[in-house]
Amino acid sequence: MTNPPDKARQQAGAISAILKSLRRAPRRVRRGSRDVIETAVSQLFDAAVRHPHGTTESGEYRIDDLARLAGTATRNIRVYRDRGLLHPPLRVGRIALFNDTHLTRLRLISSMLDRGYNISHVREMLTAWEQGKDLGDMLGIESAIAGSWATEKPERMSVADARRLVDDDPGFDRMVGLGLIKLEDGEAVVVRPKLIEAFTEIRQYDVAYDKLIDLHEQISPLLDQISGLLVQAGIEEVLHRVNPGAALPPDTEVAELITMLVRFRTQAVSAVSATLAYSIESTIETTVGQILSEFIEKEPPDDGDA
Repeated sequence: MTNPPDKARQQAGAISAILKSLRRAPRRVRRGSRDVIETAVSQLFDAAVRHPHGTTESGEYRIDDLARLAGTATRNIRVYRDRGLLHPPLRVGRIALFNDTHLTRLRLISSMLDRGYNISHVREMLTAWEQGKDLGDMLGIESAIAGSWATEKPERMSVADARRLVDDDPGFDRMVGLGLIKLEDGEAVVVRPKLIEAFTEIRQYDVAYDKLIDLHEQISPLLDQISGLLVQAGIEEVLHRVNPGAALPPDTEVAELITMLVRFRTQAVSAVSATLAYSIESTIETTVGQILSEFIEKEPPDDGDA
């Protein structure tokens, strides 16, 4: 089993080799070709993804490590096992060991659940996948396409638990003020649990809650604008088929229109997520490329530099 220091050395070695190759490039090449820097940046991020620093990703994981690598909770893994979505782990004495197959499957399960599928539909699709059915057969499960409506369900807990979840009193108060957390009947209702979970993950990199909440306040109106444009497009399609001044169409047609909007939601979220991910990745690579260019320009020339 590869231990964390070995993984860290592998990552450092891969990144070092890329930077060394970049430094060896003649200065006139570095200056005259953006492709050199852009290629190096892409390679750096690929190396970081293949060799994540500080992880125990080695092919065998205990349940806590598996949950962390897959971005989920250990209780979810146990639920998926009980529901037949995950195969049993290997038992070594009293220790349960999961492998890369479990990790890949768990990430797939989490992805499908995030996209609106429920556990029953995920099980059907995974079974179809294992039986060798193609993607068309899997996605042909009509009820699974619609999925569940709410992608983020509020979680109710004690106020003390909610404060421990946030672990920042001023941040907690700001979240209450913004409606991300509501205080009702002596309890706390975490309205945006996934958002707060993301905040918690990012805080591990010493980003203050104030900054994260500031960003949320800046970004939310922009996302509302995007949502408004997308929803308007879906509503316009509905209005083509429903005359607001006339009687409602038959129930079957209304049901069909509602289903269309649910599917529209799913595809719109997928499209926006893909576009946002592409935009963020491009911006990160461009920014890192600019920083890297400045540092490389300051490097003393190699003996063979022309």
